[in-house]
Amino acid sequence: KMSQPEPDSTTPSDDSQDDDYRSRWRSIRVMYFTMFLSSVGFTIVITSLWPYLQKTDDSTDASFLGWVVAAYSIGQMVASPIFGWWSNHRPRREPLVCSISINLAANIYYAYAYLPKTYNKYHILMSRVFVGFGAGNVAVVRSYVAGATSLNERTGAMANMSACQALGFILGPALQACLSFIGEEGVTLDFIALKLNMYTTPALLAAVFGLINILLESYILNMEINESCFTVSDGRYICFLERVDISEETVESIDQVAVMTSNILFFIIMFIFAIFETITTPLSMDMFAWTRKEAVLYNGIILCCIGFVSILVFLAVKVAALRFGDRPVLLIGLVIIFCGFFILLPWGNHYPKIQWADIKNNSFVTQMPDLVPAPNSTVEPTGCPIEQTWCQYTPAIHIAQFFSADFLIGVGYPACNVMSYTLYSKILGPKPQGVYMGWLTASGSGARTLGPVFVSHVYTHLGPRWTFSLICGIVAGAIILLISAYRRLIAFSVRHGRIVE
Repeated sequence: KMSQPEPDSTTPSDDSQDDDYRSRWRSIRVMYFTMFLSSVGFTIVITSLWPYLQKTDDSTDASFLGWVVAAYSIGQMVASPIFGWWSNHRPRREPLVCSISINLAANIYYAYAYLPKTYNKYHILMSRVFVGFGAGNVAVVRSYVAGATSLNERTGAMANMSACQALGFILGPALQACLSFIGEEGVTLDFIALKLNMYTTPALLAAVFGLINILLESYILNMEINESCFTVSDGRYICFLERVDISEETVESIDQVAVMTSNILFFIIMFIFAIFETITTPLSMDMFAWTRKEAVLYNGIILCCIGFVSILVFLAVKVAALRFGDRPVLLIGLVIIFCGFFILLPWGNHYPKIQWADIKNNSFVTQMPDLVPAPNSTVEPTGCPIEQTWCQYTPAIHIAQFFSADFLIGVGYPACNVMSYTLYSKILGPKPQGVYMGWLTASGSGARTLGPVFVSHVYTHLGPRWTFSLICGIVAGAIILLISAYRRLIAFSVRHGRIVE
């Protein structure tokens, strides 16, 4: 283990620097893996969440889905500043292991949410709150990587972390799609009162991933106990990644306007993506008359493909940011997202299939027998629910529109995501970033809380035309904000003349 240098210590040997470098990057790679497992644990249930609610509790509607999706982000929003503050004052493995343990227990709770006789949907809701609370460790992961990398390493490290996150987004839906073949009934383990089906098995697999993550955090971070930055006895703040005393820089102020602008932009980016991931399953079931099982399978495949696209985008972003800068890449990403949602606006004379199964009018059944199942039919009704009145006058979204929008959003979102918090970490400078990263994560979690609630209510009552028009307006507002604050979104060292941009 490396000992802390004295205030007047000389430059260390090359061997010591090599040891520091290897130790630092081993810990960073553990953070990559933590982010990967965190994203797997989230996406592995996201495409089956709506069908699971429908099957578990008959009183569930699309509006409640918004609250269930938002529950994850509510928990994360509360936990992120707490874990961020904790990581600034204690070894980071403590909040990491604690948060992952909470996440593991919450996934088991989710798998048993069908068991109570009543209020099942509220048990699913609470389990997602606790899963989100455990995911508050994202702030710790980001602050660790930001503190353990130099300014020149930062964009590449953040892009690598996002690529690991995207790989988790690929594997999660892919595993869910594979597990959909277990079916809705599956098998029952009577001795623990557990049903293993296409809804519960993914959550249990996420719990297993959490256990693996705890073992890694406990063992490897215990070995790599030295942090990249620390406070020495006289109160000065030292980083061993470059062995420089940065106490003079830390007294200079952070640009709070840039910090606030970055939080707003990150909020909007996460808000629109939360809307996208929430609306995908209900939209596809309404527009294309997919069954619950088909929706889980096909949307899992779509999200898997988007994840592959995202990895390519992260590789391209690292090169593009070095050549053009972080801000232009962020701006281009927002423009691409705008185009993706604009494509989803309905047009034409083709209308969605209406789900007539709940209509009990005998004369209607006589007139249109092919559209209405027999009263005791076990066939799952498909199409746009009749209670959504807009289904009768709003044109259907074509499958080509759906796929094109998925691709564009899959390109624009990862570029915006990695650039937004890379810029943020550079704006903050060399001080410990745990609390600030906690607020950034809380900002994103707030967006993921409001986004699903917003879209589920607007979509249910007004339909896709209003929904996607409003989203386009929000993205346009983000583009205007970025352009207006463009000159202030620069690195701390550039702002104070330490280096020239």
